[in-house]
Amino acid sequence: MEIYAVGLIAIGLAMDCFAVSLGIGASGIRQTFRSVFRVSFHFGLFQGGMAFLGWLAGNTLVNLIANFDHWIAFGLLAWVGIRMIREGANPELSDCQTDRSRGGTLMVLCVATSLDALAIGLTLAITNTPIASASLIIGLASSILSVIGILIGSGLGIKFGKRMEIAGGILLTLLGLRILITHMNLFA
Repeated sequence: MEIYAVGLIAIGLAMDCFAVSLGIGASGIRQTFRSVFRVSFHFGLFQGGMAFLGWLAGNTLVNLIANFDHWIAFGLLAWVGIRMIREGANPELSDCQTDRSRGGTLMVLCVATSLDALAIGLTLAITNTPIASASLIIGLASSILSVIGILIGSGLGIKFGKRMEIAGGILLTLLGLRILITHMNLFA
């Protein structure tokens, strides 16, 4: 596979990271250099790493989870999205906001957004694409778009406050729903 094709695949995979990062940035929690780096690093690591794992696993692992990977992604994104909507709509919860740039919540988001990269890794194996460079390109694209998403989301969060946290939660839930609908081919 040519390098430009891998680049286009990387951008496509990174769009989920961008969307989730918008929600993280808009959450109302002050984003520091450290939190932005943490999110972008983990999204890049998971996207590139899952592509690599998909390449290694070949048909075995991808076929084992292909029937329900979309349900996993939907469940994880909807869970975080609904929590964001609740925190944005309920002023009593505003003092105990979850920092989505760390801990278990970040890991859930990383896994949910990188399941597609596992299947892409299989495709890269089938097309005899060098996995080291492809994983690096996928990881870098995800990291860069994550930084951009957080910065844009933070600006919107400052301007619109809690409404952006609610919008971010809706966005995550809709992203999970899109993954579910796409994989189930409901409109095909």
